[in-house]
Amino acid sequence: MKFTRFRKKNEEAVLQGIVNGNEIKQIEGDMFSDWRETETVFHLDVVELLVPFAPRHIIGIGANYVAKEEDKPSELPKIPVFFYKPLSSAIPTGQPIVIPSAINEVKFESELAVVIGKEASNISEEEVTSYIFGYTVANDVTAPQFFREDGHWAIGKSYDTFTPIGPFVETELDPDKVVVEAYLNGEKKQDSPVSLMIVSMRKMISYLSKVMTLQPGDVILTGSPLGAEFMKDGDEIVCEIAGIGKLRNSVKQG
Repeated sequence: MKFTRFRKKNEEAVLQGIVNGNEIKQIEGDMFSDWRETETVFHLDVVELLVPFAPRHIIGIGANYVAKEEDKPSELPKIPVFFYKPLSSAIPTGQPIVIPSAINEVKFESELAVVIGKEASNISEEEVTSYIFGYTVANDVTAPQFFREDGHWAIGKSYDTFTPIGPFVETELDPDKVVVEAYLNGEKKQDSPVSLMIVSMRKMISYLSKVMTLQPGDVILTGSPLGAEFMKDGDEIVCEIAGIGKLRNSVKQG
Protein backbone atom coordinates (compact mmCIF):
# COMPACT_ATOMS: atom_id res chain seq x y z
CA MET A 1 0.00 0.00 0.00
CA LYS A 2 1.00 3.59 -0.61
CA PHE A 3 0.21 5.94 2.29
CA THR A 4 0.37 9.71 2.27
CA ARG A 5 -0.77 12.85 4.04
CA PHE A 6 -2.41 15.69 2.16
CA ARG A 7 -4.76 18.62 2.33
CA LYS A 8 -7.41 19.85 -0.04
CA LYS A 9 -6.13 22.84 -1.99
CA ASN A 10 -6.82 26.12 -0.18
CA GLU A 11 -7.77 24.28 3.02
CA GLU A 12 -5.75 23.79 6.21
CA ALA A 13 -6.98 20.44 7.55
CA VAL A 14 -4.34 17.69 7.27
CA LEU A 15 -5.78 14.41 6.00
CA GLN A 16 -4.25 10.99 5.38
CA GLY A 17 -5.03 8.27 2.95
CA ILE A 18 -4.12 5.33 0.71
CA VAL A 19 -3.05 6.09 -2.85
CA ASN A 20 -4.47 4.04 -5.71
CA GLY A 21 -3.52 5.35 -9.13
CA ASN A 22 -4.64 8.97 -9.34
CA GLU A 23 -6.90 8.78 -6.30
CA ILE A 24 -6.49 8.90 -2.53
CA LYS A 25 -8.97 7.10 -0.28
CA GLN A 26 -9.07 8.93 3.03
CA ILE A 27 -8.28 6.99 6.20
CA GLU A 28 -8.76 7.87 9.86
CA GLY A 29 -6.78 6.84 12.91
CA ASP A 30 -3.11 6.06 13.48
CA MET A 31 -1.39 5.35 10.17
CA PHE A 32 1.18 3.14 11.92
CA SER A 33 -1.11 0.92 13.91
CA ASP A 34 -4.86 1.46 14.00
CA TRP A 35 -6.57 3.02 10.99
CA ARG A 36 -9.73 2.50 9.01
CA GLU A 37 -10.81 3.41 5.51
CA THR A 38 -13.55 5.95 4.91
CA GLU A 39 -15.76 6.29 1.86
CA THR A 40 -14.19 9.65 0.92
CA VAL A 41 -12.01 9.68 -2.20
CA PHE A 42 -9.95 12.57 -3.58
CA HIS A 43 -8.37 12.92 -7.00
CA LEU A 44 -4.68 13.89 -6.85
CA ASP A 45 -5.46 16.99 -8.93
CA VAL A 46 -7.49 18.56 -6.11
CA VAL A 47 -5.03 18.00 -3.24
CA GLU A 48 -1.66 19.27 -2.05
CA LEU A 49 0.65 16.43 -1.01
CA LEU A 50 2.44 16.82 2.33
CA VAL A 51 5.35 14.91 3.84
CA PRO A 52 3.64 11.49 3.66
CA PHE A 53 3.83 10.75 7.41
CA ALA A 54 4.49 12.77 10.55
CA PRO A 55 8.27 12.42 11.12
CA ARG A 56 9.44 11.97 14.71
CA HIS A 57 13.22 11.97 14.19
CA ILE A 58 15.23 12.18 10.98
CA ILE A 59 18.53 10.27 11.12
CA GLY A 60 21.04 10.08 8.27
CA ILE A 61 24.18 8.11 7.55
CA GLY A 62 27.15 9.57 5.72
CA ALA A 63 29.38 8.28 2.92
CA ASN A 64 27.57 4.97 2.56
CA TYR A 65 27.92 4.02 -1.12
CA VAL A 66 30.70 2.80 -3.38
CA ALA A 67 30.83 2.98 -7.18
CA LYS A 68 31.09 -0.77 -7.71
CA GLU A 69 31.00 -3.95 -5.65
CA GLU A 70 34.77 -4.46 -5.61
CA ASP A 71 35.25 -1.03 -4.00
CA LYS A 72 33.58 -2.12 -0.76
CA PRO A 73 35.97 -2.00 2.23
CA SER A 74 37.14 -5.29 3.68
CA GLU A 75 36.10 -4.12 7.16
CA LEU A 76 33.04 -2.06 8.05
CA PRO A 77 33.44 1.04 10.24
CA LYS A 78 33.04 0.25 13.94
CA ILE A 79 30.94 3.39 14.38
CA PRO A 80 29.07 4.52 11.25
CA VAL A 81 28.82 8.28 10.69
CA PHE A 82 25.25 9.12 11.73
CA PHE A 83 23.73 12.59 11.99
CA TYR A 84 20.38 14.16 12.87
CA LYS A 85 18.37 16.47 10.65
CA PRO A 86 15.76 18.78 12.22
CA LEU A 87 12.07 18.33 11.52
CA SER A 88 12.01 21.90 10.22
CA SER A 89 14.12 20.73 7.27
CA ALA A 90 11.39 18.37 6.01
CA ILE A 91 9.31 19.43 3.00
CA PRO A 92 7.07 17.46 0.63
CA THR A 93 7.28 16.91 -3.08
CA GLY A 94 6.34 20.02 -5.01
CA GLN A 95 7.74 22.54 -2.55
CA PRO A 96 10.94 24.43 -3.38
CA ILE A 97 14.33 23.83 -1.83
CA VAL A 98 15.52 27.26 -0.68
CA ILE A 99 19.23 28.08 -0.79
CA PRO A 100 19.86 30.66 1.97
CA SER A 101 21.80 33.76 0.97
CA ALA A 102 24.68 32.75 3.29
CA ILE A 103 25.33 29.55 1.31
CA ASN A 104 27.36 29.35 -1.87
CA GLU A 105 26.41 25.87 -3.09
CA VAL A 106 24.13 22.97 -2.16
CA LYS A 107 24.13 19.36 -3.33
CA PHE A 108 21.25 16.96 -3.85
CA GLU A 109 21.54 13.45 -2.41
CA SER A 110 18.82 11.00 -3.46
CA GLU A 111 18.24 8.28 -0.86
CA LEU A 112 16.07 5.37 0.20
CA ALA A 113 14.39 6.36 3.46
CA VAL A 114 13.10 3.80 5.96
CA VAL A 115 10.08 4.62 8.13
CA ILE A 116 9.93 2.81 11.48
CA GLY A 117 6.49 1.41 12.31
CA LYS A 118 6.80 0.14 15.89
CA GLU A 119 9.07 0.56 18.89
CA ALA A 120 12.45 -1.05 18.27
CA SER A 121 15.13 -1.54 20.89
CA ASN A 122 18.18 -3.79 20.70
CA ILE A 123 16.95 -5.72 17.66
CA SER A 124 19.00 -8.02 15.45
CA GLU A 125 19.56 -7.54 11.73
CA GLU A 126 17.23 -10.47 11.08
CA GLU A 127 14.42 -8.73 12.99
CA VAL A 128 14.73 -5.33 11.33
CA THR A 129 12.19 -5.62 8.53
CA SER A 130 9.42 -6.61 10.95
CA TYR A 131 9.81 -3.19 12.62
CA ILE A 132 9.61 -1.22 9.38
CA PHE A 133 6.34 0.45 8.38
CA GLY A 134 7.44 1.30 4.86
CA TYR A 135 9.84 3.05 2.55
CA THR A 136 9.94 6.45 0.91
CA VAL A 137 12.30 8.70 -1.04
CA ALA A 138 14.39 11.46 0.53
CA ASN A 139 16.72 14.15 -0.74
CA ASP A 140 19.43 14.81 1.84
CA VAL A 141 20.26 18.34 0.68
CA THR A 142 23.72 19.35 1.87
CA ALA A 143 25.82 22.52 2.07
CA PRO A 144 29.40 21.17 2.05
CA GLN A 145 30.95 24.55 2.91
CA PHE A 146 29.91 23.98 6.52
CA PHE A 147 31.54 20.56 6.84
CA ARG A 148 34.61 20.18 9.01
CA GLU A 149 37.45 17.66 8.97
CA ASP A 150 36.45 16.50 12.45
CA GLY A 151 33.12 15.23 11.12
CA HIS A 152 30.95 18.19 12.15
CA TRP A 153 28.16 17.96 9.58
CA ALA A 154 25.12 19.29 11.47
CA ILE A 155 24.97 22.85 10.09
CA GLY A 156 25.46 21.80 6.48
CA LYS A 157 22.54 19.36 6.75
CA SER A 158 20.06 21.35 8.81
CA TYR A 159 18.71 24.37 6.96
CA ASP A 160 14.97 24.67 6.43
CA THR A 161 13.80 22.80 3.29
CA PHE A 162 16.95 20.63 3.25
CA THR A 163 15.08 17.30 3.58
CA PRO A 164 12.44 16.74 0.90
CA ILE A 165 10.55 13.50 1.64
CA GLY A 166 7.91 11.70 -0.42
CA PRO A 167 5.78 11.47 -2.38
CA PHE A 168 4.39 8.36 -0.64
CA VAL A 169 5.29 5.65 1.86
CA GLU A 170 5.21 2.23 0.20
CA THR A 171 4.68 -0.65 2.63
CA GLU A 172 5.19 -3.53 0.17
CA LEU A 173 8.54 -2.61 -1.37
CA ASP A 174 11.34 -5.18 -1.47
CA PRO A 175 14.23 -3.19 0.10
CA ASP A 176 16.84 -5.49 -1.43
CA LYS A 177 15.82 -4.69 -5.00
CA VAL A 178 15.77 -0.90 -4.78
CA VAL A 179 17.59 1.29 -7.28
CA VAL A 180 18.14 4.91 -6.22
CA GLU A 181 17.99 7.50 -9.00
CA ALA A 182 18.23 11.28 -9.34
CA TYR A 183 17.63 13.60 -12.28
CA LEU A 184 18.87 17.19 -12.39
CA ASN A 185 16.91 19.20 -14.97
CA GLY A 186 15.97 15.94 -16.66
CA GLU A 187 19.51 14.53 -16.83
CA LYS A 188 20.19 11.35 -14.86
CA LYS A 189 22.90 11.88 -12.25
CA GLN A 190 22.46 9.01 -9.78
CA ASP A 191 21.57 5.39 -10.56
CA SER A 192 22.71 2.78 -8.05
CA PRO A 193 21.28 -0.37 -6.46
CA VAL A 194 21.21 -0.58 -2.67
CA SER A 195 23.64 -3.50 -2.93
CA LEU A 196 26.37 -0.83 -3.25
CA MET A 197 25.76 0.38 0.32
CA ILE A 198 28.76 -0.01 2.62
CA VAL A 199 26.62 -0.42 5.75
CA SER A 200 23.44 -2.26 4.81
CA MET A 201 20.00 -0.96 5.71
CA ARG A 202 19.41 -3.79 8.19
CA LYS A 203 22.82 -3.38 9.81
CA MET A 204 22.41 0.39 10.34
CA ILE A 205 18.93 0.07 11.86
CA SER A 206 20.01 -2.77 14.14
CA TYR A 207 22.99 -0.65 15.23
CA LEU A 208 20.82 2.40 15.92
CA SER A 209 18.34 0.32 17.94
CA LYS A 210 21.17 -0.66 20.29
CA VAL A 211 21.95 3.02 20.91
CA MET A 212 18.43 4.48 21.09
CA THR A 213 14.87 3.20 21.13
CA LEU A 214 13.40 3.80 17.70
CA GLN A 215 9.74 4.80 17.58
CA PRO A 216 6.97 4.89 14.95
CA GLY A 217 7.62 7.85 12.67
CA ASP A 218 11.39 7.77 13.00
CA VAL A 219 12.90 7.91 9.52
CA ILE A 220 16.39 6.71 8.61
CA LEU A 221 18.05 8.04 5.45
CA THR A 222 20.25 5.20 4.24
CA GLY A 223 22.88 7.12 2.28
CA SER A 224 23.27 8.53 -1.19
CA PRO A 225 24.90 6.92 -4.23
CA LEU A 226 27.77 8.49 -6.10
CA GLY A 227 26.80 11.12 -8.64
CA ALA A 228 25.40 13.87 -6.40
CA GLU A 229 26.06 17.33 -7.82
CA PHE A 230 25.47 20.96 -6.97
CA MET A 231 22.14 22.67 -7.57
CA LYS A 232 21.42 26.32 -8.26
CA ASP A 233 18.53 28.73 -8.49
CA GLY A 234 16.04 27.64 -11.16
CA ASP A 235 17.04 23.96 -11.19
CA GLU A 236 14.66 21.05 -10.70
CA ILE A 237 15.73 17.88 -8.94
CA VAL A 238 13.77 14.63 -9.16
CA CYS A 239 14.71 11.79 -6.81
CA GLU A 240 13.11 8.52 -7.80
CA ILE A 241 12.72 4.96 -6.60
CA ALA A 242 10.60 2.63 -8.71
CA GLY A 243 7.66 1.36 -6.70
CA ILE A 244 7.52 4.48 -4.52
CA GLY A 245 7.44 7.40 -6.93
CA LYS A 246 9.12 10.65 -7.88
CA LEU A 247 10.12 13.26 -5.32
CA ARG A 248 10.15 16.47 -7.36
CA ASN A 249 11.43 19.82 -6.05
CA SER A 250 12.46 23.08 -7.66
CA VAL A 251 15.40 25.08 -6.32
CA LYS A 252 15.40 28.79 -5.56
CA GLN A 253 17.85 31.23 -4.03
CA GLY A 254 16.63 32.73 -0.78
